[in-house]
Amino acid sequence: MRNTKDLIITVHDIKGTCPVYKQGDRFRVTEGFKLKTDRTLCMHSLASILPYYITLSKGTPPGELGLGEGHEAFVQCLDPCNYTGGGTVRFKITREKQNE
Repeated sequence: MRNTKDLIITVHDIKGTCPVYKQGDRFRVTEGFKLKTDRTLCMHSLASILPYYITLSKGTPPGELGLGEGHEAFVQCLDPCNYTGGGTVRFKITREKQNE
C-alpha cells in the first residue's frame, strides 16, 4: 500500500494475568497489512487492533480516532479479566520512524 509506514505494537501493560503476553512484547504490521511476528499472538488482541491498523499506518493521528494524544495510539484486548480470571492487555501502537 502506498503512503503507509510500519506499525510497531507493544504490550504497554497488563491488568490481571495474561497467558500469552508479557509487558514489553512486540510485533509489527508492515506495508499496511502484513503481520510480522516470531511469537504466538492472541486472537483477542487482533480483534482490538483490526479496526485501526490501516488508518494508523497511513498517518491518521491517534487523537482523531480517540485513541491517544501525540504519536501513540492505545487499544486493549477484549478479555474482561475481572470476570474471566484472565488478563486485559493494553497495547501501544506507533508508526515506524525509520522510513520518514
